[in-house]
Amino acid sequence: MEFVPKKIALCSTFYPGVEPFLRNWYTSVLQQTDRDYQLWIALDGIGVDRAVTALGKIPDSVVWITAEKGETPAAIRQRLLSQVVEEFDSVVLVDSDDILHPGRIAAARQSLYRSELVGCALRLVDQQGLDLGKELNLPPQISPNMILPRHNVFGLSNTAWRSSLLKKCLPVPLTAVIVDWFLATRAWLLGASLYFDQSVCMDYRQYASNSTRVCGPFSREQVIHDTLRVSHHFQLILSSPIQGAIASRQERLLQVAEDVNKFSSNVIPDQKKIDLYLVKLDELDLPPLWWSCVAHPSLKYLWSD
Repeated sequence: MEFVPKKIALCSTFYPGVEPFLRNWYTSVLQQTDRDYQLWIALDGIGVDRAVTALGKIPDSVVWITAEKGETPAAIRQRLLSQVVEEFDSVVLVDSDDILHPGRIAAARQSLYRSELVGCALRLVDQQGLDLGKELNLPPQISPNMILPRHNVFGLSNTAWRSSLLKKCLPVPLTAVIVDWFLATRAWLLGASLYFDQSVCMDYRQYASNSTRVCGPFSREQVIHDTLRVSHHFQLILSSPIQGAIASRQERLLQVAEDVNKFSSNVIPDQKKIDLYLVKLDELDLPPLWWSCVAHPSLKYLWSD
């Protein structure tokens, strides 16, 4: 039976430090050509009054999910997603420091007809929203299945899910940091239908306090920081088996996790090796992809000897 996305939840999270971007974000939400959605906002360390002040107005229709005392960032997102998948057949995710293009929800709705998890290209902009001249995108001959599980193109700002798939990929572990990659990897392990729309539907800010950088040149500190996060990601994935995972993909996951482990053990503690790695990494002129600076496979000779 053909899937028809009828009830869409548009979900985002507000957190301390995002306030300067919220007014532009909400303006872009209001400018959507497809307005048939319910807005859900998780408040992680921000109260409703503070959120409304930053937005400049009270949203016409919104469901607030407020973090409970001691709740981790992953836990509040888990609670948000676990509720919307029960009430809506489709979920569109957008980061609150980014900007939606007017056709973002309309494009997501159309893509969900064909696939269970869809992503869209992002235009990279600076803190002020000025175009950096780069996109997080995939060339026509590259599919998301060729990127996962080593890297990621399905973020919390550029994806849409059929709730039936997202429900299978939950729950998110309470200690998860890279929530988007965790969920996308589980979808990949299940053999879900994945699609990446090359049309740019979001502006993705790159600035100093961003937790994830996708553009080089990468510093030693950034690679070390990202390696710790990626190592933790694979530990969580491997310790959270999902029922129905494809055996060949589990084997592939183990191979990539082993690469990251060896990279972390052999390159990160060695100043000469990591400096050489950074030089070689910059020479590659990598296209923007999440986590591509960690254990890049073309440089495997640096940690496999």
